[in-house]
Amino acid sequence: MILLVVCLLGNFVTRKFIVQGIRKLIKNSKNDWDDILLEKEVFHSLSTLVPLIFIQYLSVPILSNFSDLIPFVHIAVKVSLVLVIASVIVKTLKALEEVSTRLTYFKDKPISSYVQLANIMIYVVAAILIFATIMDRDPVALLGALGALTAVLMLVFKDTILGLVASIQLSSHDMVRVGDWVSMPKYGTDGDVLEITLNTVKVQNWDKTISTIPTYAFISDSFKNWRGMTDSGARRIKRSLNINMTSIKFCTDKEIAHYKNIELLKNYIDSIQSEIATHNDINEHDKSSLLNGRNLTNIGLFREYALQYLLANENLRTDLTLMVRQLEPTENGLPIEIYCFSKNIAWVEYEAIQADIFDHLLSSTSNFDLEIFQNPTGKFGG
Repeated sequence: MILLVVCLLGNFVTRKFIVQGIRKLIKNSKNDWDDILLEKEVFHSLSTLVPLIFIQYLSVPILSNFSDLIPFVHIAVKVSLVLVIASVIVKTLKALEEVSTRLTYFKDKPISSYVQLANIMIYVVAAILIFATIMDRDPVALLGALGALTAVLMLVFKDTILGLVASIQLSSHDMVRVGDWVSMPKYGTDGDVLEITLNTVKVQNWDKTISTIPTYAFISDSFKNWRGMTDSGARRIKRSLNINMTSIKFCTDKEIAHYKNIELLKNYIDSIQSEIATHNDINEHDKSSLLNGRNLTNIGLFREYALQYLLANENLRTDLTLMVRQLEPTENGLPIEIYCFSKNIAWVEYEAIQADIFDHLLSSTSNFDLEIFQNPTGKFGG
């Protein structure tokens, strides 16, 4: 009873005065990290050490008439000390993990993976120390005896080991960070990374569902990380218009004169007409037929118009690749591909910019006597 009262009194004094004093100091502090230590109850766990120390040192004189109980009391105290110290370390690591999430440098690093690994190691060491204490054996000798169970442990902790290796590789090669937009079609995942842990990576898809993917899958399987697009501040537009090939033709002088009224084409037509005329005169081509020598085509003028339109668009990056190219003809017509980069990478704004471009170009084709191919119910779909 005396031992119990002393322990309870020591615990009360520690929590009431020492822990409360620490709490007041922390509340008056301007730092955030000590508030997190208080929130994770690190100091409360430390206060538990006081009654355990009292029991360890007072049990011999108080239980002098019950000497048979002293060894059991000491074993119980040692086991409790191991558990309390392990609990303090684990809570401290959780506090450090939360502190790291508030620091810019560590915000996108998989700190959770390393904390989880450290927790596992702490629990394993604590379990070895507890068994060694109960069995009255040297912990190092006990650890050596467990070496025979390595194969079993490897099997039991297979996912954890794979996750550890994957976490180290992801971190060292900077493959995935918290906040990255990743796509993994195999797992039906397309969204932002919420959390990277030792065993899993949580991804919030664009439909607000949560996908949980094994960490090692990011090493063993392929995935797309859109961080490069985000960092560059530009998002690619790559889409084609399918032109009906029966509408492609050479331009007559009357049509060329009409196209000169288009502001984006006037300088180009003046320049290219002079070049073509010089070429045809030097080579003495018979211009009674449009097949002789060089001539302008409506598809060529449309490509140039589309290019000038993109260059004049203030929503596009002219310092990155920007072109209008002709792809290989198919049964669906002649693809004219628009390849450029939007200044705005936000999804809604990006789609609006892309739609405005193709709204304009689709409407422009008729001015060049070109027709869009539609299949199978369109005008030229058969």
